[in-house]
Amino acid sequence: MNLILLGPPGAGKGTQAKRLEETYGIKQLSTGEMLREAVASGSELGREAKRIMDAGELVPDSVMIRMISERVDQPDCRNGFILDGFPRNVAQAEALDDMLAEKGLAIDHVVEFQVDEDAMVQRILKRAAEEGRSDDNEETLRRRLDVYRRQTAPIIPHYSGKGALKTVDGMASMDAVTGRLKAILGGA
Repeated sequence: MNLILLGPPGAGKGTQAKRLEETYGIKQLSTGEMLREAVASGSELGREAKRIMDAGELVPDSVMIRMISERVDQPDCRNGFILDGFPRNVAQAEALDDMLAEKGLAIDHVVEFQVDEDAMVQRILKRAAEEGRSDDNEETLRRRLDVYRRQTAPIIPHYSGKGALKTVDGMASMDAVTGRLKAILGGA
């Protein structure tokens, strides 16, 4: 079972991905973690990514797709994988679809976490204050939400048109969201 979790930063995707990983034995794939691992490995792909990042540039879609392609071939992805934070735009979604098709794979479910942005921002700010974190301030959160709306949200129609898109109420309790996800995924 291969999943994509979509939603703005702070919607709870990472928390739910960990729960799904434990329940279904599928591997959560973080593109940031994959980049760090590739660079640390010293592989050809890792050296290419390091050179790009050291120059202060964004790693191009083609490199990210190659990295994901290599990663999904690993034994721990045999039962499937969860992508959280990728794809971030329509070009990446299309490239991901093509790469998976070449492997005889597909994305089985795309789950969008729908949230009330104002309520979510207040929830994150409250949590940050309790944890003594100053990196989550309202201006930063609003900027990240704006980037999500402009760049990532346009991929929702891409997956909706394929019949793969489902939604969950990201403002519900963690257990309620987990329950909804299990209902979407079934006994798979």
